[in-house]
Amino acid sequence: MSDLPACPQCQSAFTYQDGALLVCPECAHEWDPAAAAPEAEEQRVWRDANGNELQNGDSVTVIKDLKIKGSSSVVKVGTKVKNIRLIDGDHDIDCKIDGIGAMQLKSEFVRKA
Repeated sequence: MSDLPACPQCQSAFTYQDGALLVCPECAHEWDPAAAAPEAEEQRVWRDANGNELQNGDSVTVIKDLKIKGSSSVVKVGTKVKNIRLIDGDHDIDCKIDGIGAMQLKSEFVRKA
């Protein structure tokens, strides 16, 4: 029994080595085993303005007046935001602010409460 990995496309167990590549005889897929080794997924770490790690459900405080795009409203310094949700992207905090509604914030403008 060979100790070669199964084909990543069709999951066939009948793979064989051809030089530096592995080949699947059933679907003819060729791949490099060194490049195909699954690397440990790095978990993104979100940090506030002071460097504290943020988690989903945390409460944060706004540290700077933030103008709301498309409106004359402003999120004032010291506004407390509860139950944040962390997302990928430029604005990495999804939240709901009382009196304003749902919006996204950048983690660099908040600190953990």
